[in-house]
Formats: sequence, structure tokens, C-alpha cells
Amino acid sequence: MQNFTTNAINLKSYNLSETDKIVVMYSKDKGIIKGVAKGAKKSTSKLGGRMDMLIANKLMLHKGRNLDTICQAEAINTFKSIRNDMDKLFYSIYCSDVVHSFGVENDPNSEEIYELFYKTLEAVSKAKDKVSLLLSVLKFQLKITHIAGYSLELETCACCGGKLDKENIYFSAQNGGTVCPECKKHTIKAVKLHYKIRDFLNTLLQLDFDAKTRYDELATEKICGFCFELLSRHVEQFSPKKIKSAQILEMTK
Repeated sequence: MQNFTTNAINLKSYNLSETDKIVVMYSKDKGIIKGVAKGAKKSTSKLGGRMDMLIANKLMLHKGRNLDTICQAEAINTFKSIRNDMDKLFYSIYCSDVVHSFGVENDPNSEEIYELFYKTLEAVSKAKDKVSLLLSVLKFQLKITHIAGYSLELETCACCGGKLDKENIYFSAQNGGTVCPECKKHTIKAVKLHYKIRDFLNTLLQLDFDAKTRYDELATEKICGFCFELLSRHVEQFSPKKIKSAQILEMTK
């Protein structure tokens, strides 16, 4: 058996026995990995709390045939404040579910997705209000779908490729972005999109996650909430798995 080390963020866990559990993680080097945390449910376990959801660890694992075994875990970031705020927790779980859905084993985009997920959790953890929290999640939604190959089209019509009249822009999750009035006739559940919101989303998509924009001051909770719903539909449209936490967020509004 080979040993290997990697940085990984815990996505979810399952009970394997009275003392052991299986932890699903997204790693910086290998994408989705699953490891057995032996004795993790014991109060005396050295792994213990490090195996909780939404914790980033530096790990040492034994490579197994079907499942790896977690030998050591050193916490890099516990994102502690997420657990003290229900909004932060719910939106972080949503991001975790999206990573679990789009991520794969031996993911060629593992480093990029890991860094995006880590930065998102860190930004959510440090968010001082609902707007800054939502801005971080909007950036996450836009960038993870871009990395996965389903980038949102915001500059031309996603159907015909034609130029958009800024006074007549529609959003269609079915077609992956903005559509013109003519193509809107042939789409399901397309909604009118103000050109300023289109420009807002396009700015977040084009700039680096850490970049500051004028929208940091101008964005409101109402606008960010509206955009989150639009992007949730886009994520759901192309997600390999159903994002159950999106329904929970909808119910909590």
C-alpha cells in the first residue's frame, strides 16, 4: 500500500461502524476522494472533529483498493464562524453540494476547484453581512460552472449568438444565459433581465475571486438574492446530480 498526502475539504461523511466513518472530501490533487476515518467517532480519537463537514485538512492517507484510510489529519482551516450563523452554514452546505456534484475522482481541474471552494468558504466565514456573503456565493456559482465547461453566456444571445439590445435582455437557464426577444419565444421560463444586472454578473464572472469591484458597495441583498436564484437554476441545469440544499435555501426564505 502507498502513502500519499494532500490538502482536502470535507464534504460529507457516513457511518461505517460504531466507531468508524467514511469521509467524502474534495482534494487539491485528486478531486473527490473517500477515506475511512478509523475510530473517528470515539471521544479520544485524534481525527475526531477534524473529520467534521466543511473543514480543510492536510492529510496523510494509505491508498487502498476501494477506500483509502486516513492516517493523519492536521486542520488548515475550520471556518469556525460558519457554524455560528445559519445563513453562512446553509450557503456553505450549498457550495459543498455543488462541489460534490461537479467534482470527480482524479479531477483534472482539482487544484482550481479546491482553491475556489477554499476561498469561498473563507469569504463566507468572514462575511460581515448578508450582501458580502451572497457576493461570495455568486462568484462561486459563476466560476465553478465556468471551470466545469458550462460558463454562463452574458454578452450575446446564448441561442442564436446575436447581439443583445440592452433594453430587451432575457435570462434562460435552459439555454445557459442571456437570450434575445426572438429566441425567448422558444424557451421555457425565461425572465426579463435588466442590463445593469447582466453587467453586474458579467463583472463577477470576468474578474478574479478576490478582486474588489464597485458592486461591493452598490449591491443590495434583494439584487444578490435575485441573482442567486438565477444562478441556482443555471447550476441545476448542468449539474450531474440534484442539489438538494438549494431546495432547503428556498424554504428558508
